[in-house]
Amino acid sequence: MMQLFYTENISGQTAYFDNEESVHGLRVLRMHKGDSITFTDGSGNLYEGLISSDDPRKMEAVIVSSHPGYGKKPYKLHLAVSPLKNTDRFEWLIEKAVEIGVDVITPIICERSEKPGIRKERISKLIISAMKQSLKCSCPKLNEPIPLSKFIGENISGFRLIAHCNEDIRRISITEAIKPAKDYLILIGPEGDFTNEEVALATKAGFISVHIGNSRLRTETAGIAACCSVYLMNI
Repeated sequence: MMQLFYTENISGQTAYFDNEESVHGLRVLRMHKGDSITFTDGSGNLYEGLISSDDPRKMEAVIVSSHPGYGKKPYKLHLAVSPLKNTDRFEWLIEKAVEIGVDVITPIICERSEKPGIRKERISKLIISAMKQSLKCSCPKLNEPIPLSKFIGENISGFRLIAHCNEDIRRISITEAIKPAKDYLILIGPEGDFTNEEVALATKAGFISVHIGNSRLRTETAGIAACCSVYLMNI
């Protein structure tokens, strides 16, 4: 089974790995100088190389071949979701969204959001880990948290959807709304859902109201269901 490593530190035909990746390769997997290694720079490129230095603090590899655009999807997905009071659940959502295939993640602060921020450094590491585990070569972008009202006002391209539970507002099924080979922006609200005013604001800005089935889903479940809906429409 392929082990995928990650580094942005590439100069010419040589790749340099940080301490964490070096320890994993040389100490955990017991790799040695001359062994084959597969890695990505997180920008869509897959590299095959040979370990040229087995210093456990800074492993190096000579690039043998490269494959630009490895695993490129026919769509881009921007998931804008409220942080959760339960940090573990929010991190689980991020991890699984990366595994399924998300390109941009924006934490949105809504009226009913119970947490105003995220642990960005920890989540950034989790994103890289999930990218490697799922053998992807494009590292999703994690944006800074932003108030929903400000986010909605930004000029963000794509097919824009807001998922909510208010049955008094006309909604269509997310599977009915999604079209193949599009760029998507999906809003997922906090515990307690979006307020009516927030939905109205999004709708006025061009977002389409959708539902994700008849069940009332937790935020993290709704986020995963939305990602899966886009993924399955495009395979």
